[in-house]
Amino acid sequence: MGKQLAARLGTPFVEGDALHPQENVKKMAAGIPLQDVDRGPWLDRIGAAIAQAAGAGEGLVVSCSALKKAYRDRLRRGAGGRLCFVFLQGTRELLKRRMEARTGHFMPPALLDSQLATLEDPSGEDGVVAVTIAMTVEDIVLAAVAGLEQAKTE
Repeated sequence: MGKQLAARLGTPFVEGDALHPQENVKKMAAGIPLQDVDRGPWLDRIGAAIAQAAGAGEGLVVSCSALKKAYRDRLRRGAGGRLCFVFLQGTRELLKRRMEARTGHFMPPALLDSQLATLEDPSGEDGVVAVTIAMTVEDIVLAAVAGLEQAKTE
């Protein structure tokens, strides 16, 4: 979805998982949930990528499971400015099906429950666009674009 959103917006895309330190990848591949201390360097790398793009006058779409408000705030600080987050909402069952359908990803579906337990709903936070994933990728992208356009004016 992130790649399609970036293409629609005409901005570069960064797969946030590619910025994880190797230790994090090993933990997740082994089914070990990450802790806050594990996520810090990863979030800092993402924030730096966003700040670099902004410094060049570019937008950037990054896929990232910024599960807690503290993570989103850390990204905002690292990026050095206002960010918009697209919060993809779905039932546990739908999320699990989507994870199981992925190929070549190191995070097993067994970690879904730990991610959901960590999630702090961002509804009501500044710059958050909530989009249901219970539709086609094209419709998700269209809803995200509409929400981001509205967020720009707020």
